[in-house]
Amino acid sequence: MPHSIQPKLRVLILVLAYNAEKTITSVLNRIPRDMAEKYDLGILVIDDCSRDGTWQIAKKHLEDFWCPGEALRNPVNQGYGGNQKAGYRYASERNYDVVAMVHGDGQYAPECLPELLEPFTRVGEQVDAVFGSRMLNKANALKGGMPYYKFVGNIVLTALQNILLGSRLSEFHTGYRVYRVSTLDSLPLDLNTNDFHFDTEIIMQLLFSGGKIVELPIPTFYGDEVCHVDGLRYAWDVMVATVKARLIRMGIFYDPKFYFPHTEVASTISKFSFPSTSRIVADAVRPGSVVLDLGCTDGELAEYLRREKNCTVFGTGEEREKYDLDHSLPDAPWDTLDYVLLVDVLEQRDSPEEFLQRLRARLAGNSKVTVIAGTANVGFFITRFMLLLGQFNYSRRGILALTHKRLFTIGSLERLLRYAGFRIQGKHVAAAPYPLALGLNRLSRVLLTVNVGLAKLLPGLFAYQVLLEVLHTPSVEHVLHKAER
Repeated sequence: MPHSIQPKLRVLILVLAYNAEKTITSVLNRIPRDMAEKYDLGILVIDDCSRDGTWQIAKKHLEDFWCPGEALRNPVNQGYGGNQKAGYRYASERNYDVVAMVHGDGQYAPECLPELLEPFTRVGEQVDAVFGSRMLNKANALKGGMPYYKFVGNIVLTALQNILLGSRLSEFHTGYRVYRVSTLDSLPLDLNTNDFHFDTEIIMQLLFSGGKIVELPIPTFYGDEVCHVDGLRYAWDVMVATVKARLIRMGIFYDPKFYFPHTEVASTISKFSFPSTSRIVADAVRPGSVVLDLGCTDGELAEYLRREKNCTVFGTGEEREKYDLDHSLPDAPWDTLDYVLLVDVLEQRDSPEEFLQRLRARLAGNSKVTVIAGTANVGFFITRFMLLLGQFNYSRRGILALTHKRLFTIGSLERLLRYAGFRIQGKHVAAAPYPLALGLNRLSRVLLTVNVGLAKLLPGLFAYQVLLEVLHTPSVEHVLHKAER
């Protein structure tokens, strides 16, 4: 049987141009003609509202070019990132497979396009992006005319970004890039900046989404092109974006452009290996107790209580999915319970007041049960500091988790419980769970020790979470009913 002919890869060469009338013709002419034999090729020049004749020159030159081409001009300057967004949307709408970004000032050699496209042709290998790196051979970068301050800055910024992101790229700041269009379609590019650090943000999106990046060496060329980048501002923007993305990945902040839940790896660090909220609760529960866990825990606490303290635990796993705490309470041996655990429960309720009223009513016949109620402390010093900076950023977990409908300080939680008819018997404070974010290492242990000490001195400011042991007081109706009986 004859072999089926594989269709050619549809490739769009995207030429970004701004005030490039002196170089745009040369850049287009340097695109290797023999690429048309291997690829279904198209060229798009996007002039970002230049103040010179870039668009007119490119348009005229492409009229009788050796492959299909089009020149567009943005009516308003979109910025370096915004110009890329337009080009990638063009590639997507016209069903290209791959888009290769070339700069119209000639800083990146179009002659390298065949080498950068080659990884996308490998059978059985999914490559999402190929970067032409000037820093795989650092000596050539200097020989190619890269200014020394840019050379050093590139190395320093890339090293810092690799540390923060856990990556191993030789260069974060190359402008010579080839992307798989379907991969770009899966990224929230519209949320990215229109400024020059767009390139950094798209790298982080690729890393966080599990995309495969290939780096290949390219020659460095610095001519008489005009640099439109403010180096210091660019470095600042890059580092701010990188630190923010790292914090978002740690779950401290939330930004949808860096949120890829399908690639997140669950922490392997046990919450009982450091003084966490779960460990404090477990230490407060007597061995052999009957426990109802109404908290939003992952089951680790219940398993620990069963295994280490021989407790009988209700309300976990599939049982929890059968009831809605905003409207009802689960079936449980309410009269024989020793503990009810409300860890990360009250802040997720539509009305914590109504929830506590229902709970108190169900506990009316059990005078020995202890309720352990815990919540994040919105008065934590980091939250206060962010407010001082005008920031109030919700995150996927922690004090400002997206699921939290109500926020509490220690004082407001105590007041809520007292008004609901509960009497406070004990108080525990917890430090921030640094090991879950930083790993169980010397730094996280030091931070824990310092935070625990400060939380005991000034809990309203330094306690990340508070746990209150409370007993319910009988309602007037219950007392009257008992008296009548």
